[in-house]
Amino acid sequence: MIICPMCEHQQAQGTECEVCGKKLFTTAPVAVAVTRLADLEQTQLAGGRAPVQTAAIPDLELTAQQAVREVAVQPVPELDTGRSAAAGNVVVAPVQDMDTGRAVSDGLKTAAPTGPVVCRYCRNVQDIGAVCDRCGMRLPKARLAPTAASGPGALVQSGERTACPKCHTPGYAGRACVTCSTLIPAAE
Repeated sequence: MIICPMCEHQQAQGTECEVCGKKLFTTAPVAVAVTRLADLEQTQLAGGRAPVQTAAIPDLELTAQQAVREVAVQPVPELDTGRSAAAGNVVVAPVQDMDTGRAVSDGLKTAAPTGPVVCRYCRNVQDIGAVCDRCGMRLPKARLAPTAASGPGALVQSGERTACPKCHTPGYAGRACVTCSTLIPAAE
């Protein structure tokens, strides 16, 4: 199977892609000298299409050759067809020990996780970002705990990791963002 390096179209043969028309360069077959092995056993039949004598086995039952109308159909009276008689009047009583609902609420709710997030694949711990810096897998969603320094106008020291103010991609303060090339501000 030939795969086009331009559009990744797969085709069985040809010198150019059937979709985008890119020239597909294939190498010519290399001529190799073929010699017959001295110890190789030759086949007894001459040629691959020589007629072979066959005979039917006398004890073989040819049921596959019979027509369907020649087979006798017999009903099977003891066969269960899957149907049952009507159930009638059944007394329905509730189970006394069965829990039918949820637990009574105590009024407290589970707090959302805060702080650094741990990547479930490579166990990398990082403070910001939706994608792991080490392996590139998506991190679990968690809200960061608001701190006094992480307000909307708060600046971090130069060289520390923070989010770009324009596209929110993780980057380093005092450098240009790798996504949008905006300078990420740093505290002096």
